[in-house]
Amino acid sequence: MPSSPLRVAVVCMSNVNRSMEAHRVLRKNGFHVRSFGAGSHVRLPGGPCKPPVLYDFTPYKKMHSDLSSKDQKHYQRNGVLRILRRNERIKPGPERFQECPDPFDVIFTCGQRAYNRVVADLCARDQETWQPVPVVNMDIDDTLEAASLGASNICELCQGLQQADDMQSLTELLQAAKEKTGRSFLHTVCFY
Repeated sequence: MPSSPLRVAVVCMSNVNRSMEAHRVLRKNGFHVRSFGAGSHVRLPGGPCKPPVLYDFTPYKKMHSDLSSKDQKHYQRNGVLRILRRNERIKPGPERFQECPDPFDVIFTCGQRAYNRVVADLCARDQETWQPVPVVNMDIDDTLEAASLGASNICELCQGLQQADDMQSLTELLQAAKEKTGRSFLHTVCFY
């Protein structure tokens, strides 16, 4: 693996909770990290007895303002406003993975749907350099607690990869993580 910090991408569907918590933790630990959503919209929980609120990939500040004007007490209570404020401190707004041409050393997804979309997108791209990139799925529930634990697990894997000699070590690291967490990790290698 590279001697400089890994270039890491973390992808969930909306680039709000799971990928942003991992972004925060990885950045704090010195990794070059970017986070993304793989969905077509940002999807946030709706108000009481209401459907989810959908946004285009728009700045976190705008979503925060809109939700505050709709039902500030509800969105304060369920933690969404706190998450959006945290995200504003990390970057201006959510980004779609499919719109990013930059290469990464490893890509983590936070759920099966995001994994499927990332792999499909990478396979559909014109391979220019044939640089391999492992794509690893870690199923993380979309809760604050699960996002925090998942971010720690992703960081541990990145630290192991940073010290590894080659890609073969990824399989060993994932096996060790499976034994530690009791979870298996879907993964594949795509190319740029």
